[in-house]
Amino acid sequence: MERFLAGTWGPGLLLEYVFLEIVTVLLMRRDISVARRVGRLLLESEELEFVPCSELFVQTVADFSRQTLTALGFADSAIALIARARAEGRILSFDAEFRKIAGLQVNPD
Repeated sequence: MERFLAGTWGPGLLLEYVFLEIVTVLLMRRDISVARRVGRLLLESEELEFVPCSELFVQTVADFSRQTLTALGFADSAIALIARARAEGRILSFDAEFRKIAGLQVNPD
């Protein structure tokens, strides 16, 4: 770890998908404030270079971090974003958290 922090091998690479897993586990095992704080620390770290894997990442981070009345995981935040943008807000899901978001239609008839 000392050699990594000293920059011996250059910056570490933080893939978007690894970020997703980290903040989702923290949300489930702790709470949104911990997930939000650790996510911000990872993204702002000088020792890590973020490697995006999708064009939706930045907006998903914003939506995930803004939530106060829901406990959507990071992937579910992306689902809600895409549903609003491409599916007129329609989502087929058993996850009740989606029902708390204005503008989404969960399991529409």
